[in-house]
Parts: sequence; structure tokens; C-alpha cells
Amino acid sequence: MNTLRITEIFYSLQGETRSVGCPTVFVRLTGCPLRCHYCDTAYAFSGGTRMVLEQILQRVASYGAHYVTVTGGEPLAQPECLTLLECLADAGYEVSLETSGALDVAGVDPRVVKVLDLKGPSSGEAQRNCYGNIDHLLPHDQVKFVVADEEDYQWAKAAMERYELARRCEVLFSPCAGRQNPTELADKILRDRLPVRLQLQLHKLLWGNEPGR
Repeated sequence: MNTLRITEIFYSLQGETRSVGCPTVFVRLTGCPLRCHYCDTAYAFSGGTRMVLEQILQRVASYGAHYVTVTGGEPLAQPECLTLLECLADAGYEVSLETSGALDVAGVDPRVVKVLDLKGPSSGEAQRNCYGNIDHLLPHDQVKFVVADEEDYQWAKAAMERYELARRCEVLFSPCAGRQNPTELADKILRDRLPVRLQLQLHKLLWGNEPGR
């Protein structure tokens, strides 16, 4: 029987990415092999509850939403995540996967929007980036850079150019809460004419760091 370890399933507004502001069901899987310095979901590193796929799908359906985001932790750390993504897509949801990019995304259902979070220097985990994942990006996918300081910003610019990311998919720059002033990041993006989307974490603006929101 297919089971996954789940930290929480909740209904909220999407706080980031292209569908920001849309009512969304979030399925947060437990566990992550990374320890980013600015992580805001460390409570998902351990614990959780084992659920069979049918239970997860029933819980998701109970909210009546069109969008579903599978997140973590690092959801791909559980192999059955791939099956969950496929089942959600088969059920007709618009599905996105929030992944660190440290694990192979080749097996992700092509109907799923991959949000690939490339880790910059301030994360402390930049060496874990699996750059082969870039070859698996589709036009509907998104690459995210969390920017905490000038080093992160310059690193993200260089990575964009090296891998021609803006030609592959949408690129997101997200200011690290409490470390990068959003206005200053916006000014840099405009100054350098970067083909990126600046995103603020809407859920934090509305509800702070309250879990499950």
C-alpha cells in the first residue's frame, strides 16, 4: 500500500509563484535532506503522520479547490511523491511541486509545474544544487532564487546567464524575510533590467509565520 509521511494538509491562499493569491490546497510532506540557514519550515523535518494515497486524495478533495501544491520539507525525498503528483494530475487539479532542486526531477509528471528553488550562497547548501535538473525544465515551470544579500543577488544573476534560465521558463526572485529589503531588491531588478518576477510571500504579509497558513 502506497503511503507518505505528511506534516500537514491545509487550505490557504498561494503565497508565491505564478498562482499567488489563488485558493490552494497544500500537501506538506515530512523530511528534508537540506538544512538551509533561512529555512522557515523546520517543523517539517521530522514527525508527521503516515497516510495512504487514498486518504490524501480524499482530504484534498474535501476543500473543493482547483490548485494543489505539494511541498515540504523536500517532497521528493519520499519516492512515493511521484505517484502522488501523478494521481493529483489525473484527478484534474492544477498541481505544482515546490522542490529544492537538490534531488532528481526527471520522474516528475510533465503536467506538474516544477518550482525549482536553486540555493544561493546564503543558504549554506549551494553545493547541493543538482544542475542537471535544469535540462528537465519545461516552459510552464519556474526557477526560484531566494535573495538574502548582494552575494546571493550576483550569484543568481550569474546562474541565470550561465544556464539561460529566462529562455527556459519563468524566473522568480524572492527577498529573504528579515534579511533582504524588498524595495532594494526591486530597485536592483529594475536597474539591471532582469527578466524576472519579484515575489513577496503573501501568506507572511497576511498571517505572519503562523503554521498552516
